[in-house]
Amino acid sequence: MPTKDNNQALLEAERTRLEPPRLYKVLLLNDDYTPMDFVIMVLQRFFSMDLERATQIMLKVHREGRGLCGIYPRDIAATKVEQVSAFALQHQQPLACVMEEN
Repeated sequence: MPTKDNNQALLEAERTRLEPPRLYKVLLLNDDYTPMDFVIMVLQRFFSMDLERATQIMLKVHREGRGLCGIYPRDIAATKVEQVSAFALQHQQPLACVMEEN
């Protein structure tokens, strides 16, 4: 039979709520060398965007210097940044992908 102390511990455990994980923006940064088609391909491949959405983000990167690819928990955002950076390097493109806290 549970004691009063055990019941108190259970009540406190139930009251303890986990905060949602911090979210991070994944951004592409503009440069003067990466072709627009390559940026669109990256957005489609790594962020599952259709052609229209990828084109909109690519134009935002081109015109405003940066574009939002998505908002994710830290581990997923870091993985996306690593994947895009490695892909760009593999294709000898200077495309920069970064994350920042939302």
